[in-house]
Amino acid sequence: MTARLKDDQPIFIQIAELIETSIADETYLAHDQVPSTNEFAKHYQINPATAAKGINLLVDQGILYKKRGVGMFVTDEAKEIIFKKRRERFYDHFIIPLVEEAKMIQLTKDQLINWIEEELKYED
Repeated sequence: MTARLKDDQPIFIQIAELIETSIADETYLAHDQVPSTNEFAKHYQINPATAAKGINLLVDQGILYKKRGVGMFVTDEAKEIIFKKRRERFYDHFIIPLVEEAKMIQLTKDQLINWIEEELKYED
């Protein structure tokens, strides 16, 4: 829990995304226990109800499950659920605007694909 909270997004969403990112990067694996609402509240100096709202959001989405009296744990399906959500968000937030901008500046499909392929080469 080292990330700082931002002012431009609801805190409970940020708590949920912090947990999601920790699951996506395998800081937490299936059946690992995640920090409690009180730990989040103390670390980020927020209301425990706000932290609980973020955690419960992940429970509702099937990413976390509750063990009564013990805490919250990562489900077997958590990583795939998170990747599916983030792929959809990636498409909406990056691909659609990219294609719209490319059309506006009359960039050809081949040029766009070439640029993406060139950029991907640098990561190999």
